[in-house]
Amino acid sequence: MSARRGALGYLWAHHRWASIGFAGALIVALVFAVRLTLFTIYWADPAHRDQAIEGWMTPRYIARSHDVELDVIRAALPIAPSARSTLNDIAAETSVPIEVLIGHIEDAIPAAGPP
Repeated sequence: MSARRGALGYLWAHHRWASIGFAGALIVALVFAVRLTLFTIYWADPAHRDQAIEGWMTPRYIARSHDVELDVIRAALPIAPSARSTLNDIAAETSVPIEVLIGHIEDAIPAAGPP
């Protein structure tokens, strides 16, 4: 083995699949680390906590913003929403005015108490 080839060249030549697997695992770990960092920075900003409830928000976003369990928000809605349903989507699907949905959620949040 030549001195110029180095350890990476040796690993690539003799353990190609293991090297590819390790690189793939490293990329996946990096993606999750970046997501964790971005979510932590986003939710640490006080402007994103206890926001006024609006139609564009999803039940999960409302739960995170108001620091309550997602089940509390789901129980306040007339139907079980899909993962990406906004309040506007739910209002259109159930023919319930958005103001009524927001009122139900605003009543359910303080009743739930701290998480």
